[in-house]
Amino acid sequence: MTTTFPAADDAARAPPCRVPPRAVVATPGRGTRVRSASLRRGGTLALMLDLPLPSADDVGLPPAIGPLLSHYLPDLIRFRRDVHRHPELSYEEYRTTERIVNALEASGLRPVRFERTGCYVDVGRGPVMVGLRADIDALPILEETGLEYASIHEGVMHACGHDIHTTVMLGVARVLADLHRSSPFAGTVRIVFQPAEEKLPGGALSIIKQNVLAGVPRMFALHCEPKLDVGQVGTRIGAITSASDTIRIELSGRGGHTSRPHLTEDLVYAMSQIAIDVPAVLSRRVDVRSGVAVVWGQIHAGVAPNAIPMSGFMAGTMRCLDADAWYQAGEMLDEVVGQVAAPYGVNVDLEHIRGVPPVVNGETETTLLEIAARAELGEESILLVEQSMGGEDFAWFLQHVPGAMMRLGTREPGGRTYDLHQSDYAPQEEAIRCGVQVMASAALRAVRLRVRELTDAAQVPERSEG
Repeated sequence: MTTTFPAADDAARAPPCRVPPRAVVATPGRGTRVRSASLRRGGTLALMLDLPLPSADDVGLPPAIGPLLSHYLPDLIRFRRDVHRHPELSYEEYRTTERIVNALEASGLRPVRFERTGCYVDVGRGPVMVGLRADIDALPILEETGLEYASIHEGVMHACGHDIHTTVMLGVARVLADLHRSSPFAGTVRIVFQPAEEKLPGGALSIIKQNVLAGVPRMFALHCEPKLDVGQVGTRIGAITSASDTIRIELSGRGGHTSRPHLTEDLVYAMSQIAIDVPAVLSRRVDVRSGVAVVWGQIHAGVAPNAIPMSGFMAGTMRCLDADAWYQAGEMLDEVVGQVAAPYGVNVDLEHIRGVPPVVNGETETTLLEIAARAELGEESILLVEQSMGGEDFAWFLQHVPGAMMRLGTREPGGRTYDLHQSDYAPQEEAIRCGVQVMASAALRAVRLRVRELTDAAQVPERSEG
């Protein structure tokens, strides 16, 4: 078996955090609204974080940010449309990177380029207090939105909202830069524009190796959610995405006539058993609560109905809701495939391509996002989202530092529900404003929290040796 497994070090294999679920409230016609941990416990967590819940005079953007955001919105929309019109695949985001760098430099910032594509920028002064991340690559999909700014590159499209993510974080950088110039905040916010999220095992690994996390205590990200209205955000403590791997199996054996299968190594029958039994065996050997699911997308063998072929190919995915079970299932996959195929005497070549672990949101970081969303978008804006079965390489950051990802509503209220990775996905641009509001507010609150953490740590007396 060939197993491609990135980041096999102990830090990358750290178990996910275990956190209690929050109370939720069913809201007819709108999904499930979060009653956050801070509210459920009477504000206890918010007080622990030194981040009071929004009051009547705290709703909306602070005065220093509101006018700045309104000033930048037309330019941000133009930027987003330009990026959408010129999508670039993973590690090919040269023009996109250039546009980001130019926009940041025009705001008086000094972005740092990564080795291939992408960049990051520090806003503020002093120690890094928090990191924010956007992904910048597009997908190999032919766009069919009919937009006037649709992709000019045939077969390449921003079908996962990365153009929105990038624009939101550019807006956050501009707003925070202007705020810092007028009223400096303590510390630095690092904003990362990451390449190649769509290319397994994800561009996050390459930039982590370039020390982008140096000094970063926690990370935040967002992802477009076409099932939520503009003005809504989705949160979840614990795993919000799943692990996702690719499985490829090539089989070979002695073929022959279907009238004499006993004289052959019937790989068609062997493939059918692998397709059925491997998912079944894994479901009995891995904790059922982890939701391990092997689903086949390709099975190819033979050309004639009366001839048993000499070779065959099958491929699929393995997804899992829990990081511990993901590692466990991956380690036993070779054994299970071999045992299922053994009675048929066929040769099996298994390629197991490790993808990404689940994104596991921390309780503190999720609460920060919820407090920010409540202040900026209102009490009814926060919904509890279900765990996605999709993979997301932001998970690699959270193998090193705590953090959280939120879902950003992109659906026109009362309008059509699109789907990600589809040729007609057209998010509402008003989501950009909402994303900038929440992420900028969360970043400032995270800076405040980090200052308190560092202050408290400095005040802890050293333990004397007796």
